[in-house]
Amino acid sequence: MVVRTELDEAEVDAIFQALSDATRRDIVTRVIVRAQSVSEVAEHYEMSFAAVQKHVAVLERAALVAKERRGREQIVHARPQAIARARRLLDDYEQLWHGRIDRMQRILDEGNA
Repeated sequence: MVVRTELDEAEVDAIFQALSDATRRDIVTRVIVRAQSVSEVAEHYEMSFAAVQKHVAVLERAALVAKERRGREQIVHARPQAIARARRLLDDYEQLWHGRIDRMQRILDEGNA
């Protein structure tokens, strides 16, 4: 079985690199619950506003969030499509792994028969 993805390698790398950081995962969680301005997001972290902006930019490049300008604020929205595509890729890896375990079990069962 070959794991096929609707994402190209650069997209896969960008998504998983973005999600490898706890702060970025937390930002995604917060904006899934409710779209927030970058300023609101920054209130939750003990780091500079610029540092939070950089985290949001990484998430935006990975297409996990999108920003929309409303007046003077930039509102951060989750992009569940990218999360769903990443989940489907992980599901494919899980199926691959289960297939491997099933084949090993059949070999063991044949050896005990």
